[in-house]
Amino acid sequence: MTPAEGLRLVSYDSCPGLYDTLRASAAAKVGPFGFAGDEVPVPAAGAERDGAELAPNASDLSAGAAGDAFSGTNTHERGVDEPDLIKTDGRRIVTIAVRDGVPVLRVVDAASRAQTGELTLTGAYGAADLLLSGDRALVLTAPDAPVSVPNGFAEDTRGWPVPRQSRLDLRLIDLTAAPRQIGRYAMDGALVDARQTGGTARVVVRSSPRIEFPLDRANEDVNRRIVAEAGDDVWLPRFEVTAPDGTVTTGTVPCDRVSRPASYDGVRMLTMLSLDLAGTALADGTPVTVVADGDTVYGTAASLYVADGGVDRTEIYRFDTGGATPRYAASGVVPGRLLNQYALSEWNGSLRAATTVEARNAGSVTVLTQHGTALAVTGTVGDLGRGETIHSVRFLEDRGYVVTFRRTDPLYAIDLRDPARPVVTGELKIPGYSAYLHPAAPGRLIGVGQDATAEGAVTGLQVSLFDVSDPRAPARLAQHRLPAHSSAAEFDPHAFLFWPATGHLVVPVADRTGAAPAALVLTLTGDAIRETGTLAQPDGSPITRSLVIGGTLWTAGPGGLRAVSLATLDGLAWLPV
Repeated sequence: MTPAEGLRLVSYDSCPGLYDTLRASAAAKVGPFGFAGDEVPVPAAGAERDGAELAPNASDLSAGAAGDAFSGTNTHERGVDEPDLIKTDGRRIVTIAVRDGVPVLRVVDAASRAQTGELTLTGAYGAADLLLSGDRALVLTAPDAPVSVPNGFAEDTRGWPVPRQSRLDLRLIDLTAAPRQIGRYAMDGALVDARQTGGTARVVVRSSPRIEFPLDRANEDVNRRIVAEAGDDVWLPRFEVTAPDGTVTTGTVPCDRVSRPASYDGVRMLTMLSLDLAGTALADGTPVTVVADGDTVYGTAASLYVADGGVDRTEIYRFDTGGATPRYAASGVVPGRLLNQYALSEWNGSLRAATTVEARNAGSVTVLTQHGTALAVTGTVGDLGRGETIHSVRFLEDRGYVVTFRRTDPLYAIDLRDPARPVVTGELKIPGYSAYLHPAAPGRLIGVGQDATAEGAVTGLQVSLFDVSDPRAPARLAQHRLPAHSSAAEFDPHAFLFWPATGHLVVPVADRTGAAPAALVLTLTGDAIRETGTLAQPDGSPITRSLVIGGTLWTAGPGGLRAVSLATLDGLAWLPV
């Protein structure tokens, strides 16, 4: 059986057939301490056009009630929003703060720069992210305390069972007046990620069977008996919906909404929920479940992909979200491991995936096309940076850019016009590397990463401007260095802001000890990079996000929100938590 055939979709004949299959898989995997290596992720906190026409942030070309243009969350795909700790519609700013370990939703009027409301999310714990649609906010939180889940799954990388949060908690907040909670949705499992198109949020949850094993000693025989005797009610994810009047409805994912790849023999499940943010309350989420694992989510207007990355191969599952009812559509496999969601891109019916292939110690770009229920490989180009690993990827329509690094930073330009014959057209070798790539003006690409010596030792933050107008000869036009510093934008694209109307580029920075947190403000003028200044929060707390509304630049972090003039960087307001 080929890898693609092994991922062919299989449905279940009946609920008993589903339970029997899961029970057999669990019996084969269980060990002396449960299911070794079955790790639960901690929920995250916190097909684009050519660079000439891209809006670098999701809402850069939008306008609020007053007509002011504003920036949104820096997202992978135009029109597909991603959860983050701050959102704006140009009229107001909605953000999540944490007080005494409890998340608090704050609403700020952009024009007056004053807080107009807040809501303490009682029963939640720690940081949270949110999505915004009209007068509704969906908050993605965790339970109010780590829940002990003695299910025998070894939930850390050492292979030993430890208690870990394993429950998703969603809150629907009405913002028409003072913020108030009008719905709540809880489900077994941990948040993988979510995406929003229009007023619909797609939430991906990773869960395990609710089987309790004794954790005081190793006993494989006892654990096998526990699996064999497990009831039918432990296998599928449960959910609980709370209506505005407090009425609670419980349910379980229906058997007829569960599928599996033909060769998958695990016990993990991925469930995609679809939630209407314009509704008066949250419904059951129309759950669609696949018996599989996953850790990376990538979405377009009509597709949601979930990838399960391993060292030597990555399995990819596609959900079709273009119709009235979402469905699990196809699966495929590529060699190597993904860096992040930016290593995936759908364009003209094909999916491109950039991976580091350990067996060849090099990077590779694989093109897949859906045939029936299979994502079949139609083309590949490999040997990108032999002896190196991929550090960043950006796909822009029929072009791809891949950065690898060990001692130098090869930037590869790839022609993807023919899905069957992707080809490297050019290469640029410079010291250091770019950890994040972002489209700027026509034929221009911004890189944020680390400078390095000729031996490959990193020396500090660098922001580069590349000329990629000639795919045969990419070149660096300008560079700004900040020695002995790094930026969260290197690993979190939501921390990056580029405002093309004025050329402003803003990234959070800190020295190598984490001290002196600030926001570095640069301006791109023509083919030059100029430092405009640095911004610090009045209380010295870190800056994690920035956004633009009209002529105001806002910086946000755990200490609060600060507003400054975009033109002069003069302070305008400070709203502490």
